[in-house]
Amino acid sequence: MSAPFMSLHRCCQRAALLTVARRPWSSSSVSPPSLPSRFLLYLTQRFYDVEMLLSWGSKQRRKGIQKKNVYYGYTQKFYGADIAAAYYILSLRGGFRFVGQSEWFQANRRGKFSWDFLNHKETLLEEVNMSYTVINFSGLVNLEGQKSLRTLSVRGCPEVDDWFLARLHMFQDTLEELDISHCPRITTGGLAALRNLKGLRRLDVSSLPGISSPGLLVILLEEMLPQCQVVANGYDHSLRQEGGEEIEEHMQGQR
Repeated sequence: MSAPFMSLHRCCQRAALLTVARRPWSSSSVSPPSLPSRFLLYLTQRFYDVEMLLSWGSKQRRKGIQKKNVYYGYTQKFYGADIAAAYYILSLRGGFRFVGQSEWFQANRRGKFSWDFLNHKETLLEEVNMSYTVINFSGLVNLEGQKSLRTLSVRGCPEVDDWFLARLHMFQDTLEELDISHCPRITTGGLAALRNLKGLRRLDVSSLPGISSPGLLVILLEEMLPQCQVVANGYDHSLRQEGGEEIEEHMQGQR
């Protein structure tokens, strides 16, 4: 049943239930519904209310994530690409280190951070930690001009997916360390896109729930990136045949 008809069906069903629930009962009419029946009617009515509330909440959450990952063009216009990238990272409660600096700028749990990073105009970023933030594919545009980015961590980011990994080719000349562990939306196809990162020296793919046959996958990643140390914890590394052919097809197709 299509969505419009399903919605109409639910509205009619709910109206009928409300009619039954509100019908006056007299001694000459059919006996009123039992307490369990009335309770079920009540739960049915509340179910649709909760369903609509959850749907609305999900849409609002998606809008919020997109808003946080919007292009910081206004900041870039007045402060430059480096400050705009730094501000984007801190706004998402991430952290970073500028090239040639030992100090890390990091937002705290409440999202508060020091504005001293504004003193480093026209200074590229070297290390970025976006672990457990809502960074996504769209937000990467704010880091596009960072030609000195050496390490990037997006550990545990729920919005990091295969499209995100495919866009990392913008850092193919500089990126040496990448942590994409514990990201639930990454699949084998996304990992195949990392072939572009020829300078990668360390790759953490631990505990990716969307990966099958992790033992075989690690072998193929090491073959695809021979100079890279592949870290893969949290798996049963037995070379299961299930999914093996699919993984090989993904990797071979991306070479």
